[in-house]
Amino acid sequence: MERPRFFLLSFATAVAGWLALSCGASSFSGLIRQPQSITLSPATADALDYPEGHVQFTATGHYSTAPHTVTPQAATWGACYQNAPTTAVSVTTGGLAQCANGAAGTYTIFAFDMTNCNAITACGGGCTVVGTAQLTCP
Repeated sequence: MERPRFFLLSFATAVAGWLALSCGASSFSGLIRQPQSITLSPATADALDYPEGHVQFTATGHYSTAPHTVTPQAATWGACYQNAPTTAVSVTTGGLAQCANGAAGTYTIFAFDMTNCNAITACGGGCTVVGTAQLTCP
C-alpha cells in the first residue's frame, strides 16, 4: 500500500514543480520590455527658432509594461528628405539636428529602436518601432 502512495506523492510533486517552472517561464517572458512606439518632440521645428539652428529632438519610448514611458529613449537617429536619405540635415546620436549650409525645405527626422529592426532602409524603414518629426530649414 506504501508504493501507490509514494508514487502518487512523487507524481503530484513533479506536476507541481512543472507547473511552477512553466508559470515562472511565462512570467519571465512578460518581463522582457520592448517599445511599442516612439514619439519625438518637438513634433515640428523651424531651425530659425533655435540658437545657431541646433534643434534638440527627444525620443520617448512607449511600452506595454511599467514603466510605460521612457524619456529619453535610446534610439538610432537620422534624417531624410522626401523618403530618401539626405546629408542636408545632420543628427547626432543624441538627437541634436542641424541644417547644412544651403539646406532649404522640410526634412523628416527619425529615431528607431535597434531591437525592433530587421533591415534598416531609408528614413528608418524596416523598423517596427520608429518615430518621426519635421524640421524646416531656412
